[in-house]
Amino acid sequence: MRFLNNKLYLIPSLIIGITLFSLCSCEPKDPAILKVFVRSATNQLISGARVIAIGDQQSNPPTLEYVDTAFTNSSGFATINLDDYFIMSGEENTTGYFDVIVEYNTKQGTGYSRCRVHTTSVETVYLPN
Repeated sequence: MRFLNNKLYLIPSLIIGITLFSLCSCEPKDPAILKVFVRSATNQLISGARVIAIGDQQSNPPTLEYVDTAFTNSSGFATINLDDYFIMSGEENTTGYFDVIVEYNTKQGTGYSRCRVHTTSVETVYLPN
């Protein structure tokens, strides 16, 4: 009789354990985002500026070929989702280095950013007078 009582508790405990394990392993991952703020020489945020992110193939470790473009919103920043880059580069590559070029009217500014998988990286580029 004691054997049956142990068996009755074992099966529900096993089901609960498997369910908890599967729920914990299915957590969604944060996206890899490059967030670029664009400011004028007088420190004003600029909307409508074109932001270009280019993978730096001369970095160590080398970054794969990658180019993406976005425009700053009314709050003065552009977001570039780098999930496609990290999927393309494989699981062992968790870091990428990107040159950032900003163009607005006739002005151009540059920056450089180190980005990691599942992380938001922030860069501010100042445009000249």
